[in-house]
Amino acid sequence: MLFKEFGNKNAPVVIFLHGGGVSWWTLKPQIEALKKDYYIVAPIIDGHGEDYNNNFISIQTSSTHVIDYIKGNCNGRVFAICGLSLGAQILVEILSKECDITEYAVIESALIYPIKMATKFIVPMYNMLYGLIKKRWFAKLQAKELNIPDELFESYYEDSLRMTKQTLINITISNGNYSMPSTLCNTKAKTLILVGEKELSVMKKSSLLLNNTICGSFLKVVEKSRHGEISQVYPDKYLDLLQHFFENNTVL
Repeated sequence: MLFKEFGNKNAPVVIFLHGGGVSWWTLKPQIEALKKDYYIVAPIIDGHGEDYNNNFISIQTSSTHVIDYIKGNCNGRVFAICGLSLGAQILVEILSKECDITEYAVIESALIYPIKMATKFIVPMYNMLYGLIKKRWFAKLQAKELNIPDELFESYYEDSLRMTKQTLINITISNGNYSMPSTLCNTKAKTLILVGEKELSVMKKSSLLLNNTICGSFLKVVEKSRHGEISQVYPDKYLDLLQHFFENNTVL
């Protein structure tokens, strides 16, 4: 795992964990808006982007990398950790392992109900169709599915060319089999849970379980939003939610 760092090292630390199949470049609007007041850390999850040489292993392994970074570079605690999709699952795992590692947590679209049938069918498809990922037309279809803005397509395509088949398979297995650890209820983080109104029912079900498990957490269902759109497509609205939450401990 690689760690991109921006801003003043003496400022409060905010960590952003990107979604699966993309990289830190989806977070550029957040980084630009917040780097004056915070020290922004944007990990590149194993197997993604510039860290393509290190295959993604599991959500648990990636969470350990982030925890080790915080303990080694941030005196064991940060101001906030925000995660989307795969990054949100990694965040859930971090909160479950370390109850006092962050003051704030923002969990966007974290799947915590296993979908084993999906992994059963998708993994064999990767074995058959991996070559298509290298095709520009197929990458455009995938980018649309991931709700990646048009202006970020070239970054997505460049990274997709480098992602290994094993990383894709491991992400699918880890994502589809992930379930919420029982220790999540011990977290002391002030937590905001986000989910899009147009997301799959299992994602909404996951957000409700997270809300019921994390004491004092806030749940916001964002109108007209699909998976990944809250922070990737509408970063200004996302930043408004974050800053209001950080400053007022409430949700807009």
